[in-house]
Amino acid sequence: MTKVNNFLIYGANGYTAKLILELCEKEGIKPTIAGRTRDKILPIAEKYDLPYEIVSIDEEQKLLDLLTPFDLVLNCAGPFTRTFKAMTKACLQTKTHYLDITGEIEVFEGCAYLGKKAEAAGIILLPGVGFDVVPSDCLAKYIHENLPQATHLELAFVGLGGGVSRGTATTAIENLGRGGAIRENGKIKLVKNAHAIRQIQFDPSKDRKTPSATIPWGDVSTAFHSTGIPNIMVYLGLNDKSIRMMKFGNYFGWLVGSDFMKKRMLKKVWSGKPGPTAEEREQSKSLLWGIAKDADGNEFEARLECPEGYTLTAMTALESVKRVLADKSFKSSGFLTPSLAFGSDYITNFAGVKRT
Repeated sequence: MTKVNNFLIYGANGYTAKLILELCEKEGIKPTIAGRTRDKILPIAEKYDLPYEIVSIDEEQKLLDLLTPFDLVLNCAGPFTRTFKAMTKACLQTKTHYLDITGEIEVFEGCAYLGKKAEAAGIILLPGVGFDVVPSDCLAKYIHENLPQATHLELAFVGLGGGVSRGTATTAIENLGRGGAIRENGKIKLVKNAHAIRQIQFDPSKDRKTPSATIPWGDVSTAFHSTGIPNIMVYLGLNDKSIRMMKFGNYFGWLVGSDFMKKRMLKKVWSGKPGPTAEEREQSKSLLWGIAKDADGNEFEARLECPEGYTLTAMTALESVKRVLADKSFKSSGFLTPSLAFGSDYITNFAGVKRT
C-alpha cells in the first residue's frame, strides 16, 4: 500500500460512498471499505477489488480493532448523528484522523467540543468534506477575508436539477419537527421553520430572484468556527409552495415529526431509486451566494457556481483525504473546518467551480 491508500471508508455501500469509490478506481487508489452488513459490502469489495471488513458502529472493541491500522477514516454512514460519536471516540483512542460528509449541526458542534482531545491525540477531526460544507464554508471564509470586521453573514444555496439520495432524504426525515436554527450573538438559536425568507439573485447575469428560506444547515456551526462572525443565517432556494409547506410544519410539527409519519415517509424513500443518475448529475449544477455586513454598513457579496452536489461531494471528499494523508507538511490537529484546513480558495481547485 502507498500512503494515500492507508485509509478506510466506512459506510461504503451508501450512494455517495460509491461515487467516491468510482473516483478512487479512476485514480488507482485502493482504500479498505467497511460497513455493518456483509451482503451490502461484499459486492462492492468484489466490484472494485478492495479489502473489506464487517463491523457495526456499536461494536466498540471491533471498531477499535478496525481503525487501529489506518491513518484516516472517511465516514460515509449517515445519518451522522447516529455514527459520529462512536467513530470519533474510537479515533481518539487509535489516533486515526476522522473525516465525514455530514451537514448536520450536531455533528460539527460535537467534533468542535472534542477539539482539545483531538489535539492531544495528534489527530484531525474534519467533518463536512462534501457539498456539506466545503463550498459554503470556503465562500464564508473568502467573504470574511474581504470584510474582516463583519458582524453578520448570510449564506444560501440552490440545486438546479438532480435530486437527493436515500441517505440525504433519511436525514431530512429524521429531523422533521425539530424546526430551524440560526446563530445569534455567537450562540446557536433554535427558531421556527422558514424563520426568515428573502429573494436571492443566485445568478447575477439573470434578473430572476429565487424565494429562499432559512434552514438548519451545517454552516450555522462551521461558518462561525471559520470566521468568528457572530450572526449567521443559511437559506435554501426553494419555491413558494415548498416554503408554505415548511411553515405548515411549524403548526403541525407534532404530526410530521411523529414516528408513524416518519416510518411511512422512510418506506417510500427506500422503495425508490438510490439517488440521481449519472446523467441527471451531469446536467445539474449548484449555485451558492453569500453576503457579509459590518457595523458601519459595509457589505461584501460573493457567489459560487459548482457541479451538482453529489458529484462535488465525491470530488472534495477524496481530495480532502489525499491532502491530509499525502501532505507531510500538514501539521494541524484538533477540530477543523474545510476552509481552516485548506484555505478559502480550496473550492476553486475543482473542475466546474467559478467564484464571482
